[in-house]
Amino acid sequence: MIHQKQLIYTIIIGFFITIILGPLIIPFLKKLKVGQTVRDEGPKSHSIKSGTPTIGGIIIIISIFITSLTSGIINRDLWVALFVTLAFGIIGFIDDFIKVVMKRNLGLRAYQKLILQIIVAVILAIYKTSQSHEAINTKILIPFIDGQFEIGSLSIPQYLDLGVLYIPFIVFVVVATVNSANLTDGLDGLASGVTLIIAAFFGFVAMQEGFTSLAIFASAVTGACLGFLKFNSHPAQVFMGDTGSLALGGAIASLAVLMNVTLIIPIVGGIYFAESLSVIIQVFSFRLTGKRVFKMSPLHHHYELSGWAETKVVTVFWITTVILCLIGWLGLF
Repeated sequence: MIHQKQLIYTIIIGFFITIILGPLIIPFLKKLKVGQTVRDEGPKSHSIKSGTPTIGGIIIIISIFITSLTSGIINRDLWVALFVTLAFGIIGFIDDFIKVVMKRNLGLRAYQKLILQIIVAVILAIYKTSQSHEAINTKILIPFIDGQFEIGSLSIPQYLDLGVLYIPFIVFVVVATVNSANLTDGLDGLASGVTLIIAAFFGFVAMQEGFTSLAIFASAVTGACLGFLKFNSHPAQVFMGDTGSLALGGAIASLAVLMNVTLIIPIVGGIYFAESLSVIIQVFSFRLTGKRVFKMSPLHHHYELSGWAETKVVTVFWITTVILCLIGWLGLF
């Protein structure tokens, strides 16, 4: 059983590694002229951000790896979590590289990105089902159910066996989480702040449930995001880009899958999915009725155009995530 002090030490180490890496990598990104191109259809207030270095997610990924691998607590689960994080980070890096270096503004085509994401998600799902020591290979934990929950004649088990649907379900959850995290990365400090709170939540869940290496990994993600806020908070010196947002989404998804708490993601990651849902609603509404539900999507832009300062939107979304994680804790324990 890992002690909570070790999680705190890991967060602090991850924080300082990121703080050290930032001044080394950000000037390098500036020299490469990998500046962010702000979309014309975005809020006009964001025009001043044009040219800010992007692909800063490299800092986060390196920090997570160094912190995790120097912890002395390494097993297959940790390697898989690191692989998933890196794989999604590479997909994001390719997308960023095409956009900011090759100057093709759309980056990877949607189907190309989706195929690559599905491949990584399938690998994660297969690994989870292939663990011979795991007695619940194709079962998922249902939050807020303690033992066998009954409503009249209806009996709801604590674990639901999905059978052959398990792998498709996990793939859907992983891809949805990763892309939702990507959509959340639209304001200074938003994605990094929301993700560090969620990662801290999973760190304590892992500690509670005896997933020692995953507790270390989650703490490394927390520390890396916390340190990245030094450079990414308003006004941002660097953006994480798809390199960072896809990697962080992959990290959160892998933690949930490996600990078999995938159904807690829509709760603790409520901001992720509110952002994603706002885009889906906006698209369908406009195509069906020609009218927009939100002033702009994703959701954070709606609040900006409603008169909220960027920093207020970010702070409120952070606070919301803290509350959602507290609810999520009640759902598991």
